[in-house]
Amino acid sequence: MKLQIDHSTRYHYSQPVSFGTHRLMIRPLEGHDIQIISSGLNISPACRIRWMHDVFNNSIAQVTFTESAPELVIDSQVVVEQFNTNPFDFELDPTAIEYPFSYADTEKNDIAPYLLRQHPEDDPAILEWVKPFRGIAPRINTQEFLIALNRSVPLFFTYNRREEPGVQSPGQTLQSRSGSCRDFALLFIETARMLGIAARFVSGYLAQVSTQAELVAAGATHAWAEVYLPGAGWKGFDPTCGILAAENHVRVAVARVPSQAIPVTGSFIGAGNLFSGMKVDVMVRKLS
Repeated sequence: MKLQIDHSTRYHYSQPVSFGTHRLMIRPLEGHDIQIISSGLNISPACRIRWMHDVFNNSIAQVTFTESAPELVIDSQVVVEQFNTNPFDFELDPTAIEYPFSYADTEKNDIAPYLLRQHPEDDPAILEWVKPFRGIAPRINTQEFLIALNRSVPLFFTYNRREEPGVQSPGQTLQSRSGSCRDFALLFIETARMLGIAARFVSGYLAQVSTQAELVAAGATHAWAEVYLPGAGWKGFDPTCGILAAENHVRVAVARVPSQAIPVTGSFIGAGNLFSGMKVDVMVRKLS
């Protein structure tokens, strides 16, 4: 299946300003599941673009500007072919079919960063949340447990697109029973890590395929989680929509924490009151 992604970001200022170096994470990650067919990146004012890979192998555009302007425009157009049509097409290692399980010694050092906790103070609230899904049996089916946890979020939480920067702690999300896609992703990640399952944050795009997806994907980027399962590797779970990441998800960046996967970061030189607003538009549509 082919998807076209149009991502436009515009910053407005009351008079021309100079710009510091900007860092863009808007190019999809290629692999056996996704291939880029065509791409274009148009930026004004005049600038120089240099590409690099970060520590997670994300594709980063570093932009340095050569002139001032009252507006900064970043327009990205990408067409990708998505091959991940069946997210359930995987087999777990026999040692991981039931939870709890242990990672092999050959993997422990590599996945260790994805077990580091950000909010251990929220463990009591998280434990209370997962209690019904774990039941009283000493061992449970790993896949069924993660899927049930993932599906429960849109059933019992309210999606709320928050414009303010940052991510709610899992405790805040559990208390308010509401949050944005990045809040739900962090809740899922911290829950997995608390249970000893390696997890990471994913930023990307979502095609509008259902009522919930239309609400989430309308004009914005999306966020979800990936967990590392022996035998299957990194598998995407989208707790906002309650589904596994598949053909309608386009991964752009993976990171240990959400702050490492912000699509656009940068600065301008001038008084703060010169900034008059910004607008982001994202559209993902199927071509075939």
